Amino acid sequence: SKKQAEKAVHQKKEQSKTKCRKARRRHINLVAEFNHRQRKNIWLETHIWHAKRFHMVKKWGYCLGNSPTEKSYRACYRAMTKQCLLQDLSYYCCLELKGKENELLKQLARICSIDTGLTFQEASCLSGRFEGSLNLYRADRYPEDMLGPVTFIWKPRDGSENRQLWIWVHPALKQDILRELKAIFQCSEPEEICISEPVTTSFQEEKQVEVVTSLGNKRKKEDKEGEKAVPVKKIIGDGTRDPFQSYSWISWTTGIAISDRSMEILRYRLIGPLSHSVLTETLKAASVQTV
Repeated sequence: SKKQAEKAVHQKKEQSKTKCRKARRRHINLVAEFNHRQRKNIWLETHIWHAKRFHMVKKWGYCLGNSPTEKSYRACYRAMTKQCLLQDLSYYCCLELKGKENELLKQLARICSIDTGLTFQEASCLSGRFEGSLNLYRADRYPEDMLGPVTFIWKPRDGSENRQLWIWVHPALKQDILRELKAIFQCSEPEEICISEPVTTSFQEEKQVEVVTSLGNKRKKEDKEGEKAVPVKKIIGDGTRDPFQSYSWISWTTGIAISDRSMEILRYRLIGPLSHSVLTETLKAASVQTV
């Protein structure tokens, strides 16, 4: 009927208002949209920069830049040889171990061998001054059943017998290595359980999205409220971890705690002669406050 046709045209006009570029580009809507688009493949914090310049691929539960869209090979080579080139390696998974140093070294010795080079007990690495790299094997199975290569960093000593160790593993190897670490340290009890949704939005975000989707309403009042509470991107978990599963385990037998810190501790690689200068200009030493 004529009345229904007019109603359809009227609704179409009002819907088109909400699809204007200004509405789509509002920060609070972008955050909600980006969170929704990361349900299957997690983005790195540098994702948008890479997405504008690289062909993106979906690997290991992440969305990663694979190859540049422009011929930037010469520029990258020039940066590597004369300036500084930065790579985002945050898709590498970080496993954190806490406990007594003797107990850590005793069990870690079972999954590596001095015949392959460094071990977790290397003096320069154990002090926390240098990062080490080695190959891991299943417990007491060397030279068979290799799990894969890892890098590790000890937190410098603070006078206590309790130490902290970070092990960085490729996401394809994370589950196998985590399973082996939990086995040798007898960590089966979950210490912390993530019960939040994999993608959550604050009340303010939901309110703003509802305002945008409502037809033909002006949003001056809501915009002012939205400016006060800037939404934060809340992505819980990572491409190799179920957000509803535990991410920290403890053993009451050995006193060791294992935590999956993937996507919580970011990692960047700087290559080039000016790398140290860039770090010096960027990082400022914090004042240490003793209680």
